[in-house]
Formats: sequence, structure tokens, C-alpha cells
Amino acid sequence: MQKSTANKYPSVKTISDAERVGMVKEIFSTITGKYDFLNHLLSLRRDVTWRRFAIKKMRFSRTNMFLDVACGTGDLSINACLKHHHIKAFGVDFVFPMVRAGKGKVEKKGLSGQVSFMQGNALRLPFHDNAFDVTGMAFGIRNIPDRMEALREMLRVTVPGGQIMILEMTFIENRFFKIFYYIYLNYMLPLMAKVFSENAAAYYYLADSIMNFPSPDAFAKIMQETGMLVKIYPLTFGITSLYVGKKPEETSLKTS
Repeated sequence: MQKSTANKYPSVKTISDAERVGMVKEIFSTITGKYDFLNHLLSLRRDVTWRRFAIKKMRFSRTNMFLDVACGTGDLSINACLKHHHIKAFGVDFVFPMVRAGKGKVEKKGLSGQVSFMQGNALRLPFHDNAFDVTGMAFGIRNIPDRMEALREMLRVTVPGGQIMILEMTFIENRFFKIFYYIYLNYMLPLMAKVFSENAAAYYYLADSIMNFPSPDAFAKIMQETGMLVKIYPLTFGITSLYVGKKPEETSLKTS
């Protein structure tokens, strides 16, 4: 996927699902080296706080296993294991440079026996049914065109009564902050990214993908359509939301 003459990727509204998958793979393959640094810088380190909030909500009681889908460089998995010492975490991402970077971070943290990363597809997770107490995804679902199928796969591999957690950014709904957030996403963020990233166009894509992501209520409805019970936790004026889905117990599944 080639960038346009304006040094931007095409809007997600104008391309096919297959083109979007290829574009996302290219983008995240080219920004891996600065990915963590820019995430922290451009969110003013709020991304760290958002992950911590999600991790505090995690509950492990049956398998003591956590799956991190679209894991990127692994911050959610690593910090989940640092908080919940008794669990094991598996991370899956379809961009190999991200997986490789995550493995390096795991080794530095001394967590090689507790955290494992692999390349894989969120639409065909390589795990058995009912394997994980918690299945999560941080800032990845808006990059997946077939969100319903990804959610169904996350539901499949989660134990009955377990949690499906989605941490994702969206375009703020508050009228007062909306103007400032629009200016930040579309002008300030790409300008700052140009200083540090060889592919600053990736951050125009970031803004576009956030602005075209469903509202919290609309996305919660998509999760509910898979059969989950969903609770929404708005974070930082609604810039980000944590969606916590619960997989019905086996008795509920049999009678539904």
C-alpha cells in the first residue's frame, strides 16, 4: 500500500477490508522501533494509566491464563503478569516485528517463563475453546475490519464466566473538548510524530482510525451481539474506554 502524495494513507472509509489489513501491517512494521516511545509521548503517558486500570479489573479464578490479542510489543501482557504474579500470559499479533520486540522486552523483564508471544491472526486464534480466564485487546480492535469475528474468537477461547476486555480510543463526544481533540489528532499529533518517526503518515492513519471508530455505546452493542454482557468504563474524558464483556456461564449458553 503506497502512501499518497500528501504523505498520508487513504482514509479507512475509502478502502476495502483487504487493503486495510495490508495497510495496517505495513504501518506497524515500519514504526516498531519508536512504537512504545511515541505511544507514551503522544498520549502524555495516559496509555500507561489506561492499561493499569484494565489490569486491575482482571479476574483470574479457573485457568490463571491471560490472552493478549493484537498484543503489539506486549505491554498489556507484561504488566498483567507483574500485577498478577500467579498467571501466565500469551500474546498474539500478526505483525512479526512487533512480536519480536515484545519477546525482547519479556527477556529483559525476566518473564520468559511467564509470558509467550507468537505471530498469529486475531480471526483464527490458535488456542482451544475455554482456555483463558481473561482475553484482552488494547488499542487493536479499530485496526481489525471484521471486528465481530475477532470478538467471537475472543469469546470462544474464554472460559464461561470469564472476561473479554477491549481497551480502545474513540473520538470524544463532549462538545467542549471535541474541537481541541480534533486539532490534536489531525494536526499536533502528526507534527510531533514527524520529529521522531520515519513514517509520520502512520499517525495520520491513527487519527483517521480513531475518528471512524464507533461510539462507546455502538461498540458495546457489537460486543453484546456476540452474547457477552458488557460494561463500559469511560477514561480521560471519554478519549478511551474500557469495555469489559462477560462470557455467559455454561448453563446460560445451553438455554439460550
